[in-house]
Amino acid sequence: MNENSVRLGVVMDPIAEIKPYKDSTFAMLLAAAARGWSLHYMEQDDLWVENGRAMAMASPLAVRDQPADWFALGESKDMELGDLDVILMRKDPPFDMEYIYTSYILELAQDQGALVVNDPASLRDANEKVYLSWFPQCCAETLITRSIDRIREFAKAHDKIVVKPLDGMGGRSIFIVARNDPNTNVIAETLTDFGRQFTMAQRFLPEINETGDKRILLIDGEPVPYALARIPADGEARGNLAAGASSRGVPLSERDYWICAQLGQTLKDKGLLFVGLDVIGDYMTEINVTSPTCIRELDAEFDLDIGGLIMAAIQSRLATGK
Repeated sequence: MNENSVRLGVVMDPIAEIKPYKDSTFAMLLAAAARGWSLHYMEQDDLWVENGRAMAMASPLAVRDQPADWFALGESKDMELGDLDVILMRKDPPFDMEYIYTSYILELAQDQGALVVNDPASLRDANEKVYLSWFPQCCAETLITRSIDRIREFAKAHDKIVVKPLDGMGGRSIFIVARNDPNTNVIAETLTDFGRQFTMAQRFLPEINETGDKRILLIDGEPVPYALARIPADGEARGNLAAGASSRGVPLSERDYWICAQLGQTLKDKGLLFVGLDVIGDYMTEINVTSPTCIRELDAEFDLDIGGLIMAAIQSRLATGK
């Protein structure tokens, strides 16, 4: 395939509302445009299926790396998604039923000729919290349950735990619970909806306050050699930039590389071409597959072109048909 003839579609949240200086999807679009690829913009409600064909109302997109006037959209038109060479699925969570329905449409598009990044079936399979359970050797003690009693016993077994929903992002609804905390029951009741939904508890890792919550990026199973360490703000225990954390880039440690090696081939085989691992101290705490971030921050600090590396990996997949 002629590299300059690649047609790339992107499914994302409204591009007019992003912060281009920090948006990872925007970094990927800039990298694709730099290769001369044509860009086609879609939001979730622009997709549909008609008579067995995956369809979209897509707009030609131009992007510019500047703080204002960073994009321009052409006239939208109906198209078959399978006619695109590649589609980036970059819609942020919540991972709800609408997200799952969207993944079905994109899986149909993939069957009809488009490479979808990340693979739609794997997006459904690899819940960002539960998928840790396939790699227990990389994780601190973890519990996934609907049982308030089990959460309470888990809290008693550790000095401090983290309790969080399975479908959240950006640090939302994350609770830190100390042993014998009088709020343990009400937190467990709230997150499990009184035992009606699964939630996650993990042993609290105090290293977050020293070395931060590191975001490690993997491209087709291979790690970028630097991570973004996100340090909680004063009075906070969450290492999420959306929760006010500060950040600094750090080289990967030997343990980081070991964790990446434990996952890399599996992620590659599942078509999870761009993944973000969250690592605190020596332990992985999440596997982000829906819309990993931190490209722009690492590019700026270390003079990288992570978006370009992703496009190169996509081009390789297109060339080999895998």
